[in-house]
Amino acid sequence: MLIRIDPRGSEPIYQQIVRELRRAIASGEVAAGERLPAARELARSLDVNMHTVLRAYTELRDAEVIDLRRGRGAVVLEQPTAAPEVGEAVAELLEVARRHRIPLSRIHQALDEGAQR
Repeated sequence: MLIRIDPRGSEPIYQQIVRELRRAIASGEVAAGERLPAARELARSLDVNMHTVLRAYTELRDAEVIDLRRGRGAVVLEQPTAAPEVGEAVAELLEVARRHRIPLSRIHQALDEGAQR
């Protein structure tokens, strides 16, 4: 699994990690039941603070994307299949964003903010 972050980007590093892990899970690169790297190991490989990775893992746990347990680590949970209309709505959102030249990072941020309401 390849995780890319931009330390100079405007998006906080923990959110970049969350986004990259969600992408890996959605693409099937990481399957349900598979363990994610230990926080310390991932932090070392990304050259970030371990607490940054733990914050990302906690956010994914709270969103019920992973199961996070002391001593067991982070395990990807089975994700429900999205209804077809969700895929259609996403495609439409991306098309509107392209027309208005809204960067994908802003779309992610707006979705995150909307989910927290």
